Amino acid sequence: MAASHILIVIIAAIALTIFAEKRGIQAPLLLAAVGLAASFIPGLPRVQLEPEVILGLVLPPLLYSAAVDFSFFSFIKRIGSILNLGVGLVVVTTIAAGLVLGWALPALSLPAAFILGAVVAPPDAVSAVSIGRKLGLPNRLMTILKGESLINDAAALTLFSVAVAAATGRHNVIDNVTLYFLYAAGVGTAIGIALGLTVHAIRRRLANPTLITALAIVVPFTAYALAEELHASGVMAVVFAGFSLGHNATDLTFAGRIQEREVWRVVDQLLEAFVFAYMGLQLPFVIEDARASGFDLTKLAIAAGLVLAAVMAVRIVWVMLTAVLARRRYRRRSARRAGAEKARGMRRSLAEPLSWRENLVLSWTGMRGVVTLAAAAGTPLLTAAGQPLAGREAILPVAFTVAIATLLLQGLTLPWLIRKLDIGDEREADYVRAQMAHARKVIDAATVEVLADLREQDNPEVDIRVATQMLRRARRAAEAHDDDLPDGSLARMAERRDKVLSMARAVLAGQRQALIAERDAERLDDEILREVLEDIDLEQAVIARRSERSAER
Repeated sequence: MAASHILIVIIAAIALTIFAEKRGIQAPLLLAAVGLAASFIPGLPRVQLEPEVILGLVLPPLLYSAAVDFSFFSFIKRIGSILNLGVGLVVVTTIAAGLVLGWALPALSLPAAFILGAVVAPPDAVSAVSIGRKLGLPNRLMTILKGESLINDAAALTLFSVAVAAATGRHNVIDNVTLYFLYAAGVGTAIGIALGLTVHAIRRRLANPTLITALAIVVPFTAYALAEELHASGVMAVVFAGFSLGHNATDLTFAGRIQEREVWRVVDQLLEAFVFAYMGLQLPFVIEDARASGFDLTKLAIAAGLVLAAVMAVRIVWVMLTAVLARRRYRRRSARRAGAEKARGMRRSLAEPLSWRENLVLSWTGMRGVVTLAAAAGTPLLTAAGQPLAGREAILPVAFTVAIATLLLQGLTLPWLIRKLDIGDEREADYVRAQMAHARKVIDAATVEVLADLREQDNPEVDIRVATQMLRRARRAAEAHDDDLPDGSLARMAERRDKVLSMARAVLAGQRQALIAERDAERLDDEILREVLEDIDLEQAVIARRSERSAER
């Protein structure tokens, strides 16, 4: 594939994303639809990437960016629901889709059919999260969606490796499926955590935000490559490296955090736009490949429709059935804890299960994406004996059809479903407001404490007032002007100016430390902490800019 073709796709995808944002359209849906339509233009060259490029270069940064921005505390809090969907449902979907395809296309061997099952098993939450964020889905539902999208890729790719080994006659490092899964997940997780801690130890000693960001960019590719070399899960390595660095990002300089945050937002936008456009462009070509290989297109279309119905139905049934079981288990555990344990502060002793409305929305968020695309393209051409893998040409069109159909069918109707069910949770809104109020109290208390320390150090009261004035201006995203300060003192006295700026930095540092301590004591929600610290980062940036301008005089 020519680099110019990739560039054209990226530019067109960005243009469509801009149009979608202005029109209030979901960009992934528009990109896939336009890509599909454009692929029928006569003479259009085939835009094709090697699967190793998608799995090794496109998937890791997308996973890392999601993990580093995701609260590990929230992940652990909903770990039961996340594993239920990210592992349990993936296994069930793989089996169901494989059996359906094997029945619809008897020419395929069962291992080859299970390759397809693993390919279509993991949903991609990108479009669902985007829709949910705009329509105000409850945070607990968003947490499950994000967590599922991080874990299900690892489960699906592990099952994909097992199915490929069975279909081609090759061997995995461990033949037992359960042991191989545990090995892949365990070693991948260990690699991710070890790499994350190592990189964090280096980054916390750096002051240059460019170097901090450069190290972060290398991490997902390194984690994925290291894990894959050891036949472990590259996905788990990337995810837990992201968790580790995201959780410890509070130790970095504010400039490093701000720059890294913005860089990953840009990377996300570019890669997501490219992937969904690429997905739409591929479908007609893989269908033509299947036709050229002797597959009847009518039978293939029927098989794709049956697999699509199977993966959608399995998700609905699984989500609703396990929701009933989760609700019963919650009631039993709550009854056992009643009278034995009281909630401490603002902590919740048990994570409350989703309501039936929330579970219905969750069951409809089964859009497929980048992993389905990459795994389908990564299906081997030959067996261990050197013979062509029978049925490979059927796997790709079925997988791509399922991916695009779920994206368009469920993606287009999901906003309507969310609005119809009206699943906003006032208790959660109250919880968020209470947590924000608690964060403000912590900030106020820390400010008072730091100012008291400054007074004990015999700092002039007027300097303290000037420092607090600068912070108030920073909160309004405006710089303090010299002529707004008492007697223009900062403009005339460099020593006093630097002292006042130092006071402002001390107040912000005290606020940050107090908030992190509350998070570590589990009295402040980690997601609330991240939101508040982002504001403090901006305040520190304003103060730093003020210091630079003062130093230039």
